[in-house]
Amino acid sequence: MLHSKNRILSRASPVDLEDLRPHLRVIEMQRGKVVAESRARVNQVYFPHGGILSSVVELEDGWAIESGMIGNDGAFGAAQALDSKASLHKVVVQVSGLASVMDAEHLKAVALSSPDLLALLIKYEQFFLAQVQQTTACNAVHTVEQRTCKWLVRMCDLVGTELQVTQEFLAQMMGVRRTSVTSVASQLQKEGLISYSRGNISILDMALLQRRACECHRTVRELYAAEFDATERTALPFRPSTCR
Repeated sequence: MLHSKNRILSRASPVDLEDLRPHLRVIEMQRGKVVAESRARVNQVYFPHGGILSSVVELEDGWAIESGMIGNDGAFGAAQALDSKASLHKVVVQVSGLASVMDAEHLKAVALSSPDLLALLIKYEQFFLAQVQQTTACNAVHTVEQRTCKWLVRMCDLVGTELQVTQEFLAQMMGVRRTSVTSVASQLQKEGLISYSRGNISILDMALLQRRACECHRTVRELYAAEFDATERTALPFRPSTCR
């Protein structure tokens, strides 16, 4: 049952899960660990139970920006496993947590023998691509405050209201200067939306934080529901008990 804490594995049929189970092992993802380098072959597939993986685009001048988050709603490495491709971007553990992990070659063998599992993995990749596209648009047109609030809401969806993240890392993930994030975080704390101390952010008023965010957090939730099932449109989709 431990593997089913990941929302993709929980959707696999009992037969597919039994075929996958002998190859799955549970590990602790340590914050800061790089699970894939840009343009490097992917040898393992990650199904997070908690924690967050960040897909990061690195530029020659040293800037880096997050293009998408992967939490217990998804998987990293499945698409690459299916056709032996390299990772397009660097993938790093943003928030520590447990994950089910298996060798890419084993996932490929099971998926190619199961149309249902293959379709499930493709659905998630379609959602992730849509998330990346939404993030691109968001970074281009929305303010730092809107993006910060959206980023915090998305993290809450995946791991809850207590977040271990520094302002420096948050600024890097959004591709902005730390001073910009510090100013926004200070204002949010002054207004009682969050509290912040020594790399720990507590979300105090999720409803107001969502109203201050751009529409992108809601769009990402709706995109997930659209790819999977309509019942998640009202309980969108991750941790409604703590984040809604």
